[in-house]
Amino acid sequence: MTKQLKGIAVSDGIAVAKAYLLVEPDLSFEKRSVENVEAEAARLSDALSQSTKDLQAIRDKAVKSLGEEEAQVFDAHLMVLSDPELISAIEGNIKDNKVNAESALKEVTDMFIGMFEAMEDNPYMKERAADIRDVTKRVMSHLLGVKLPDLTMIDEEVIIVAEDLTPSDTAQLDRNFVRAFVTNIGGRTSHSAIMARSLEIPAVVGTKEITEYVVEGDILAVDGSEGDVIVNPTDEQVADFKAKEKAFNELKAEWDKLKHAKTVTADGKHFELAGNIGTPKDLEGVLGHGGEAVGLYRTEFLYMDSPDFPTEDEQFEAYKAVLEGMEGKPVVVRTMDIGGDKELPYLKFPEEMNPFLGYRAIRICLAEDQMFRTQLRALLRASVYGNLRIMFPMIATLAEFREAKALLEEEKAKLVAEGVDVSDDIQVGIMIEIPAAAVIADRFAKEVDFFSIGTNDLIQYTMAADRMNERVSYLYQPYNPAILRLIKNVIDSAHAEGKWAGMCGEMAGDQTAVPLLVGLGLDEFSMSATSILRTRSLMSRLDSKKMTELAEKAITECDTADEVVALVEEYTK
Repeated sequence: MTKQLKGIAVSDGIAVAKAYLLVEPDLSFEKRSVENVEAEAARLSDALSQSTKDLQAIRDKAVKSLGEEEAQVFDAHLMVLSDPELISAIEGNIKDNKVNAESALKEVTDMFIGMFEAMEDNPYMKERAADIRDVTKRVMSHLLGVKLPDLTMIDEEVIIVAEDLTPSDTAQLDRNFVRAFVTNIGGRTSHSAIMARSLEIPAVVGTKEITEYVVEGDILAVDGSEGDVIVNPTDEQVADFKAKEKAFNELKAEWDKLKHAKTVTADGKHFELAGNIGTPKDLEGVLGHGGEAVGLYRTEFLYMDSPDFPTEDEQFEAYKAVLEGMEGKPVVVRTMDIGGDKELPYLKFPEEMNPFLGYRAIRICLAEDQMFRTQLRALLRASVYGNLRIMFPMIATLAEFREAKALLEEEKAKLVAEGVDVSDDIQVGIMIEIPAAAVIADRFAKEVDFFSIGTNDLIQYTMAADRMNERVSYLYQPYNPAILRLIKNVIDSAHAEGKWAGMCGEMAGDQTAVPLLVGLGLDEFSMSATSILRTRSLMSRLDSKKMTELAEKAITECDTADEVVALVEEYTK
């Protein structure tokens, strides 16, 4: 029977294929008393070791298919597997209560998961609960000898249907065979959605009930651009989707022709389209999709990939590789943004109720200034190999910016005194992600060389709504007039002082937001590499003067985000 469902469109594209139902394996077991506790502890140790090998292999595959940044989620999983507190608690349960390893594992991990999930106002801890749940499933499968679904073995065209896809699942998808995926839960910023966009696989999430209507082998039609899913479509509907798919593929082919084109609007106004990267390996994607710059180099992955603080020379080589790889095109390097959901095993973090509003980014750098100075020296040494721009994250006050810049100037003076070549043309700017900085952008603009707006945090801090919390996800509103007014203030403040303003958050590649941002006069748009050509194509059809009128109306006449979206649709028909 044909059934139509609506979900959240999170990754563009159209697909028609057979359904592959991702069913949870049977991991049930009986609690048993044991005499030989050493043997049970050894079984646990073996299962942990096998799970570690699995995850390392999945991580390696994810780096190749998704890039270093998206693969970072597996570092958190590997940390769970080596967490001494968790493992000793399971081992203690086996020995003290003389129970089988399966029972001890479930009892202890359930306790940790429950404890973290109870922290409803702490998104970081809630994410740790999801990590523990994913890892526990893998360890349990080894204890029981049950094989987890192996998505790497798919050898025919399918559409994955599941309650949700874990990062481990998504990293194993082969886009030659997996045409799309559809889930019951999830949102635009969930791990699976971000990975789908990186893989360029159409995806619809949050359908709530797809698994209730699909059985193995059903035919599905999926529109990842509109969020439409049809189970067992009619011949006429299949033909319609096939026509849409053909049109979308033709559109992508047209976008590919723009790889070496300049980014200009229909009336000839130029904008800069840049890519976000996590490591030098990600440069290939930016250049392959026609990126004109690197608008955000997230340097924290250098720290997260290292067993100890990366040395000055190790950092210098990474920065040099990116600067040389871009052959004189601008590279905005964000200094270390650790904290929040990014921890380092070798740096002791304080226990905090809300780490996202706590000790992180520039706050750590100014407190741990030796670590910060090492990074600044490496950047300054690399500056002669390209067009370097340095950006400080999480800046809330002018005093923070002044202190950070003073440290940069001190290290530059030391290097020059040592006879080391340093570029005299390094722009220094800040990431605008805290509302306080956006409100007094006019004061910052007198002292910085540029702004880059980090909308992912700016939106959630302004709306006081965690973007990963499904209960308040409706408040994550990029088009809300309040957000647009903050963005306008930042851009206008920069331009008043002859400076440029960019954006490196998710909003920069959002096709509804782009016309508004063009109208607001944003100079540089930095996004996932896979969004660059589509955005260049969209901009080529926009009249910048008409978009200025659109942005003005959105800010002065609209009361809600929905009204803004309707206005954009009216202006860009």
